[in-house]
Amino acid sequence: MKRSARLFAVLVLLCVAASGIWAQATWKPNKPINIIVPWGAGGSTDQITRITAGELEAALGTKIVIVNQPGASGSVGTKSVLDAPRDGYTWASGAAADLATYPILGFLNTDIRKDWNIYLTVANVSVVSVNAATPYKTFDELIAAFKANPGKITVATAGVSSAGHIGIELIKKYTGIDYKHVTYDGGNPAVIATISGETQVTTQLAVEEADMIRGKKLRPLAVLSNMPLQLEGYGAIPPITNWVKDFKAGPNYFGIFIPKGVPQEVVDTVNKVWQDVVMNSKKIQDYALSRGAAFAPSFGQEAQDRAFAYYQPVAWLYYEAGSAKISPDKVGIPKP
Repeated sequence: MKRSARLFAVLVLLCVAASGIWAQATWKPNKPINIIVPWGAGGSTDQITRITAGELEAALGTKIVIVNQPGASGSVGTKSVLDAPRDGYTWASGAAADLATYPILGFLNTDIRKDWNIYLTVANVSVVSVNAATPYKTFDELIAAFKANPGKITVATAGVSSAGHIGIELIKKYTGIDYKHVTYDGGNPAVIATISGETQVTTQLAVEEADMIRGKKLRPLAVLSNMPLQLEGYGAIPPITNWVKDFKAGPNYFGIFIPKGVPQEVVDTVNKVWQDVVMNSKKIQDYALSRGAAFAPSFGQEAQDRAFAYYQPVAWLYYEAGSAKISPDKVGIPKP
């Protein structure tokens, strides 16, 4: 009887401990969560973050406030998240590659693997598009114009380290062209600048260009991929490999980033919500289909691995082009 009583007591203690662990792992926010979008309204980060926030609000039972805080290629808003209290109520958003390039560009001292919990939603691709009034009908015509007018043809992007800038720098690497870089506080303003004729070309993301391509305000010439992009309501945009056979560019993953150092219950709860809600979200799937993106949610080590596969070559692209102040291998990014 004594032995049975002791066994019963042990089982009770184990049950209590288990319930305590589960309680700690279930975070119930008691105030709004702020997500900083470090780019202007209407761009790729703003679009997907607002849709994702809507899915998370219902799952977490609290309001999520989106705050646009552009500046210094996204590093200003991202720094404000790092500087905020680590209580789980201030998150960042953007392209995962940005977090990896900030330190080598001298924008922000941060390490994507040490400082951030990564939650990815979609993968985006860049599209080379021109103002509809320009004479360029094909990608090779545009490249010929770049080479005939080095440093004179204007290219609009959301700034250094943005997807658009990475895109045109990749084109420069593979073709030897030069261009005139014109920067804006987000992908949407960069696209609008090209539509208005303020610039001739933009290399921003398909999700930022989609409506203007469908409305024939932009003429898409190539997608920076080895596969055509099927854009709903428009048709196929040819891959750049039709002209540049050895061109390589991986998917650019976007998502939400929570600083490490927040309570573990925050991370455990968001992990579960990502698994149960975001990875099955029809709203995010529909967004990706309509905007020319890929539905690719992940979190944890899988998200880190996906991000690394893109930001590793991008980091070295900037360094070898003379744009980076610090060699990537000095911050733990070996040469691919």
